[in-house]
Amino acid sequence: MIKITNFLLFLLAFLKNPKRVGSIFPSSAFLARKIVHSVYWNDVRAIAELGAGTGAITRIMEANLPSSAAVLLFERDRRMRKALQREYPHFRFASNASSLIKKMNQEQILQLDCIICGLPFFNFSKTMREHILAQMIQALRPGGRLVLYQYSLHMKQTLAGELIMENIHFVPYNFPPAFVYTCRKKDNDT
Repeated sequence: MIKITNFLLFLLAFLKNPKRVGSIFPSSAFLARKIVHSVYWNDVRAIAELGAGTGAITRIMEANLPSSAAVLLFERDRRMRKALQREYPHFRFASNASSLIKKMNQEQILQLDCIICGLPFFNFSKTMREHILAQMIQALRPGGRLVLYQYSLHMKQTLAGELIMENIHFVPYNFPPAFVYTCRKKDNDT
């Protein structure tokens, strides 16, 4: 029942605004596991998921979180965000990932140890892409990780110019197939 409901929520959001959702299907379990396995969970005290959708990644993420970790979930679609709020009332929510720093300030979170991001950057204007990327870099602590999944390699050069690119994994068992970028924020002395 949950999978059908999640699929319908995702489909409705895609039909309403395909440029903001980016895919007709939620992330597969294969993709969600690859993303979650890219995070050093013992180091996580504060984490954000940008573009949480129906919670395909959030469910696996929650099982790995240290109990004291602060979690920010960003989801633009009101219906999907409301469903996530019902399922994860102990997490903090916001609708617009471009206000990441503002939300962190409201929640008194100084820095994030990790950001998981599935925003469809390919669909965004250059200005919006740059703004959100700058917010993510500012939000991460030195050495903090960004795990970004996209359906192409279009962000490779941009990310490599701003962060330390640790690896890129191709996940064929997703529709569409996806690339998982694992990056690290440069230390202050790097």
